[in-house]
Amino acid sequence: MNAARRVPGSIYMLLSFTPWIIYWISIDFEFGFGVFFSLAASLIIMVPQIGRREYYFMDIFNFAYFTIASIGTLLDVGIFVEYGGFLGYLALSLMAVLSILVKSPFTLKAAKKDWPEAYWRDRSFVLINNIISAVWTAIFTANALINLVLEVPHRVALSNTLIALGVFFSVVFPVKASEYLVVKKYVKPFRRFDWTVHAVPGSSRGENEYDVIVVGAGVGGLACGSLLARRGFRVLVLEQHYQVGGYCSSFQRKDFTFNTGVEDVSGLWERGPIAFLLRELGLRKEDLFVKNRAAYVFKGRVISAENFEKFLENLLEIFPQEREGIISFFEDARRAYEECYREADIYGAPLPAELIAKVFGVKKLVNYPREHPHFYDWMSKTFKQKLDEYFKNEDLKMLLCALLGYVGAGPERISAASALTTSISYYLFGGYYPKGGAQHFANSLKNAIEKSGGRVLVNHRVDKILVENGEVRGVVAGNRVFKSSVVVANVNAKTALLELVGEEYLDREYVEYIKSLKMSSSAFMIFLGVDMDLTNYPTLIKNLDEGYGVVINSNADPTLAPSGMASITIITLANYYDYPPRGTNEYLKIKKETADALIRKAEKVVPNLSKHIVVQDAATPKTLERYTSMPEGALYSFDQSIETRRPYFKTPIKGLYLVGASTFPGGGVEAAVISGIICANDICGWRTKRM
Repeated sequence: MNAARRVPGSIYMLLSFTPWIIYWISIDFEFGFGVFFSLAASLIIMVPQIGRREYYFMDIFNFAYFTIASIGTLLDVGIFVEYGGFLGYLALSLMAVLSILVKSPFTLKAAKKDWPEAYWRDRSFVLINNIISAVWTAIFTANALINLVLEVPHRVALSNTLIALGVFFSVVFPVKASEYLVVKKYVKPFRRFDWTVHAVPGSSRGENEYDVIVVGAGVGGLACGSLLARRGFRVLVLEQHYQVGGYCSSFQRKDFTFNTGVEDVSGLWERGPIAFLLRELGLRKEDLFVKNRAAYVFKGRVISAENFEKFLENLLEIFPQEREGIISFFEDARRAYEECYREADIYGAPLPAELIAKVFGVKKLVNYPREHPHFYDWMSKTFKQKLDEYFKNEDLKMLLCALLGYVGAGPERISAASALTTSISYYLFGGYYPKGGAQHFANSLKNAIEKSGGRVLVNHRVDKILVENGEVRGVVAGNRVFKSSVVVANVNAKTALLELVGEEYLDREYVEYIKSLKMSSSAFMIFLGVDMDLTNYPTLIKNLDEGYGVVINSNADPTLAPSGMASITIITLANYYDYPPRGTNEYLKIKKETADALIRKAEKVVPNLSKHIVVQDAATPKTLERYTSMPEGALYSFDQSIETRRPYFKTPIKGLYLVGASTFPGGGVEAAVISGIICANDICGWRTKRM
């Protein structure tokens, strides 16, 4: 921001009115030649604008009016002296009206000096200034009439009173109007969910009675349950599978260990949500995660990304003509990312707009763009728009979309903020692989719950969430009833609300909204144990040319494969509906053909791979659906594009929460942890030791 823009807007507005102040004083003292001083003042104000080629409507209008008035005075046209006050205010009224008509209300000059550029694109910003300019139009018109019919000193007193009221309105109205619009946009839509549960730690004493019941032991549910158990709540977690973790789990084939999907985990930097969770639970990051080494195959070239510095060096070498844009892009991204997590020190995670208003107050949300200008800019654009802002080379843009598989949508369909937190952040801060496999991390959260007195029951599929008088009462699992006034559903929102709760307990509009939600993409995975030493390869290899990724699990953690061998996962996105029903001959045929084709592709990265296979297994979207109960085997629950509005973490049923990929902020381990942290904080009434 240049020095000129750091000057308060009120000073600029005062400067614009200086020619008029001179004019009005000269009229009151019957000094006819005062108009020439006004013309000189308006010219002086215009000179810097001419130099910057940055013109303001009001200043141009002022110069034009005083030029005409000066010529009239020289020609001895008495109207500019005798009726100067009337004509001046009438001219200002015309100026204000014209500024509104040309969609540049004259008060924008001051507003743009006082408010960050991030606000300027908001339609409400112009709307508020249109209203202020309209009020000034009325004041100028009234003052024109006052100057026509009243004499000094009554004219001066009344005119100045109206101007003082206008100044007061111009100062107060933008703040109050902004607060009103924020409430209308971010608070009112969620008032139906603004119930509060009075969960008291340790208040449940019955054998099958709990303070909180968590349905589903994915990472979101485990994060929420572990925090609540740590804070003294009696927690029960029920999981339909024989082990916890959901997509964050592992399995073994002979002596090889494979993850069911987790390969690269974010949120482990100093202010990251997973780092926060580990600290809260007394766990060490070094015991659970190891930093990944990554590389990208792009246009037949292998691009190393061992760390940000190496990745940046490679980008500058490959795209020297984009050097300035590359450096500026990542500087902007780093600032925006750090701003996104600015309040994470208080509650452990960034919050959506509606919760910022609830937890910190409406004024905090009004000031959010001012306090987070870089991140707000990313929020207001698509990732494609942000890339186009910095780069011309289409290959570079494509390369920087390498990790959008973590989002499941193209750059034109996701917000730049989503791309920042789910892909660009990996370049800046790196991603991590779970030591011992993803199951080890999930089990650590399970152990934390049990260590704090909670219970985790696997092989317990919940058949029904009990609701009475619009409030949750507990759950039914098989022939057992577990009671609680707080239930946290870590299952897909469609399953939780339409099947476990039932449509009869929800209003039609909400049901139709939930039904309309589109599932995200799924994946096809091949799990290979090979008798090859692949330690010279990076852990992650993303082949952008052919649309698949190779994860050498044992390079992150050698214990995942026998000595001298390697555990490998090959992943590509897949469509659920491309696969026939499981168990049919057609299904098995397509599964085998897809696996063989994918292995052949992977041999371009790891030569002779097919000749060294010791163990082989594969998972289709139908497999993922079977083991996780996620509809369509969706990786991120719902579509993560800008067209999708994810369900709020609180449902219309009092006491029923959603966590996991179905709700804010979406899919991925870090995102699921964020949802769990948010839910735990709400159950605790947003009371933490950091407040």
